[in-house]
Amino acid sequence: MSFEVRFTAQAREDDLRRLYEHLLERAAVIEDLAQADRALAAITDALENLRRSPFIYRKADVDPFLREMMIPFGGRGYVALFEIEDAGTVTVLAVRHQLEDDYH
Repeated sequence: MSFEVRFTAQAREDDLRRLYEHLLERAAVIEDLAQADRALAAITDALENLRRSPFIYRKADVDPFLREMMIPFGGRGYVALFEIEDAGTVTVLAVRHQLEDDYH
């Protein structure tokens, strides 16, 4: 079975853009502009795994359909909050760096 992976407007337009822009600013300082592209690729590649098996990721709440995925990148990484909507749909609700404030 394959799940369709959707994004809320906030997750796609706000979270991913904010993370990418932050990495571009940081990469300019360390002179590694490709780092932002690598981080975004790591996030999107990891989220592709939701198509196959969203139930393997840890529960984010008492609700068994609200889950979170740890996405390693460098020494830290990212966390994606998602909801299994039905038997064929997963919706990504938020994506944050592991050091950011909680998104629940």
